[in-house]
Amino acid sequence: MAGGCAGWYIEDAGSGMLYKRGRLLGEGAFGRCYQLTEVASGRVYAAKVIPRARLTAVGIGERVERERELHGRLHHRHIVRLHGHFADRSHVYLLLEYCSRRVSGHRHPRTGASLCQGYTRAGTSLRPQSLADILRVRGRLTEPEVRYYLRQIISGLRYLHGQGIVHRDLKLSNFLVTEKMRVKIGDLGLARHEAPAGRRWGYTALAGSPPFEAAERQELYRRIRAARYPLPPHLSPHARALIARLLAPEPAARPSLRDVLDHGFFTQGFTPETLPPHACRSVPIFVGRDPLCGLLRGAAAALGRGRLCRERRVSPPHCPIPAGTRRQPSPCHEGEASAAGPEPRTHPLRKPFISAGNRLKSSR
Repeated sequence: MAGGCAGWYIEDAGSGMLYKRGRLLGEGAFGRCYQLTEVASGRVYAAKVIPRARLTAVGIGERVERERELHGRLHHRHIVRLHGHFADRSHVYLLLEYCSRRVSGHRHPRTGASLCQGYTRAGTSLRPQSLADILRVRGRLTEPEVRYYLRQIISGLRYLHGQGIVHRDLKLSNFLVTEKMRVKIGDLGLARHEAPAGRRWGYTALAGSPPFEAAERQELYRRIRAARYPLPPHLSPHARALIARLLAPEPAARPSLRDVLDHGFFTQGFTPETLPPHACRSVPIFVGRDPLCGLLRGAAAALGRGRLCRERRVSPPHCPIPAGTRRQPSPCHEGEASAAGPEPRTHPLRKPFISAGNRLKSSR
């Protein structure tokens, strides 16, 4: 049935394009987001659907128009793409890039409550699409994961600031994760041209909860002004130092995005090149990927090769090599043997190599 948002199909009267409405992805302050499939091509979008009746409310119409204008000219790998927009008699539709991940059958690590409830209409599986959803499943992230995600978020924010745009609604639920575990910044409904603000979502990813929480609003403001927040014991010294700078009460004392990347938390910590899909629901294991581990492993291998060379240089006298047996080159000389053919019996920079078999011949 073609027509408004209540049916299964939606038609763009301007282009004649027909879309099939899918599942509900989420709800915002002034609209809902649905999975929308273009019937002709099969291309999938995340459509933000806003009722026209809500556009008459104070500030809502201006906010939607500003999002359409600012978002439409942004093109960056870590910014959700706005592909187009159209309207009918009852709704306005913004066709956004579709980002989705799937995690099913999991429970909260501390409370044990089902994480599927409230995320799907059928209640069959959890489909987290943001870092907030992943954090609900995991509880908290490891520091290599936080570095992996933050580098991408900072890349997107630097692009926005370079365009003179400030997001103004940065939170984990607006950091969407694609099928390839890449982060994209979404929901630019509050974005506008002004100076950047503070950043608190890095603390939440590391600690598993917001830095400032209080039952009363006045107490919450006092904690923010005094920069009073708990520091979990599992945080590294570099993570604690970066959090202290990001949550400084004075905006002038907070680091720039470039300063954040130059901080020891990034320069002296391991950042994976990618994350496996199961990192949405369980802690990934970075075996052998830490540069320090690689350095130690390489040193151990070099020591092992050196000891093998020394053992082969001095053959035990009770293990003679039978006459006529061709001596195999040692690992230390394999490169030379393959490049220049058989090794000469004498070398200008080292003593001649005399095998045990040659010593037996000369003694006769």
